Amino acid sequence: MKFIRTVVIVILLTLVMSACFGPTRAQTPGESRPPLTSDNSTQTPANPPTDESHQPLEETPDTSGPEEDRTTEAVWIAAGDVMMHTPQYPGSYDSKRKRYIFDPFFEQVRPILEEGDWTIVNLEVPLGGEDLKYTGYPLFNAPPEMAEALKKSGINIVGTANNHALDRGEKGVIRTIAALKEQGLIHNGTASSQAQADQAVIIEKNEIRMGFLAYTYGTNGIPIPEGKPYLVSLIDEQRMVEDIEKLKAEGADFITVNLHFGIEYQFQPNEEQQRIAHKLIEAGADIIAGSHPHVVQPYEVVDTVNADGSARRSVIIYSMGNFISNQQGDFKDYGVIFRIHVRKQHGTGEVEFTKIEPIPTWVYKYKQNGLNQYRILPVEETLSKRNQPGLAAGDYKQLESSLNLLTKRLNSMLK
Repeated sequence: MKFIRTVVIVILLTLVMSACFGPTRAQTPGESRPPLTSDNSTQTPANPPTDESHQPLEETPDTSGPEEDRTTEAVWIAAGDVMMHTPQYPGSYDSKRKRYIFDPFFEQVRPILEEGDWTIVNLEVPLGGEDLKYTGYPLFNAPPEMAEALKKSGINIVGTANNHALDRGEKGVIRTIAALKEQGLIHNGTASSQAQADQAVIIEKNEIRMGFLAYTYGTNGIPIPEGKPYLVSLIDEQRMVEDIEKLKAEGADFITVNLHFGIEYQFQPNEEQQRIAHKLIEAGADIIAGSHPHVVQPYEVVDTVNADGSARRSVIIYSMGNFISNQQGDFKDYGVIFRIHVRKQHGTGEVEFTKIEPIPTWVYKYKQNGLNQYRILPVEETLSKRNQPGLAAGDYKQLESSLNLLTKRLNSMLK
């Protein structure tokens, strides 16, 4: 009887334990259980742990498809020279607020500029502050409010290497950089230290990394202070090739080089411009964004073959002309915005330019309360709408004629 009681007790204990812990399942030979956590997995384990500290905070299913098939796209936009001549100042001053307001310059091209993921201009005037005196040609200096206007217009990247970079000396360079930084604008072409000059500028948008460089042919005879070559990046072919290689080594998917070069007021690039631009393309640059001539020059599309045998298409824009300035006549009041659609194939890492669009612009100068006012107008849109206040039938006719000539010149080097 004692033995029977013991067996009954054992059976009862077994039933109680089964009720508490539930049924068990034997692991079949060769079967592996899912891990409790996985760095790459987005699925919940089949037998999740009860310890909440081991649970992922959020599960996001991967719906992007295989990496080899995935692409992302972004838009590259650039415009030409941003200048401030003396006649541009009086009409831009707000006496009530006691500050300069340059926003209206860009108001009618802002929708275009805002489309860019990378939107670039050449800032050809120091932003040195009032104590350094605001002046136009030949030694420029503009209010820091210009940086604010650029930011509001949709511009987010600024090239600062040009022949007017040292118009207010080292102090002007440093203050310009500070004004741009205060507005969150990325720049290259000038620096306040060697460490800053050596820092690679790579801007990532939509998982596409653009490297950005900027150089100028010179500084109008103003010497760079001894021992401070970093203040302005001068055109040096060996250095530029090395800088391109550095950006590639640091993971840039494509590279834009702002080049301030050429001859002023010439409608065609000279042999030296073409030689340098093509050399940089061969070295690995993808877009050359040219400035300095103050008039629009042609662009060309260059097909090259990489070292690994893959094809690559690059763009050379020799000059985008003036974006905003007081210069008039002989096409000095015309410029061009370039819009390039960029696509990255993530499986191969290849980047291609799927669409290249030049958008001609014109600086409309007029009087209001006796003061000069300026507006950058997109020419084709202005001709299409024909509702710009102040423009007469003759103005539209002149715009049409200029657009035809400008378009022919822009396309004259395309194959």
